[in-house]
Amino acid sequence: QVQLVESGGGLVQAGDSLRLYCEASGLTFSNYAMAWFRQAPGKEREFVAAISRRMGRTGYADSVKGRFTASRDNGKSLMYLQMNSLRPEDTAVYYCNIVGSSYWGQGTQVTVSS
Repeated sequence: QVQLVESGGGLVQAGDSLRLYCEASGLTFSNYAMAWFRQAPGKEREFVAAISRRMGRTGYADSVKGRFTASRDNGKSLMYLQMNSLRPEDTAVYYCNIVGSSYWGQGTQVTVSS
């Protein structure tokens, strides 16, 4: 069955960087566009970034544009989210998602202190 597993979260200070990982299994990874979402306490889950299947075209929420970079390695069935210049408002649980599907990972917590 399809599984998505996120990792790489942690507690950092404002201005620091983190790299998140999403490992996919149970599917032909290169056939699917992928996305990152996040959910802060008391807020709705929101879109962060997406990446196309093979050409690596990306799109970002305005709030992270220029600071976050999504990438993928289809040979390893991995998607990454490089997060630079982190801000306290980036604090959330980050999830990966197969675009257009109901498949989600369990999430990884990112906490940014001021």
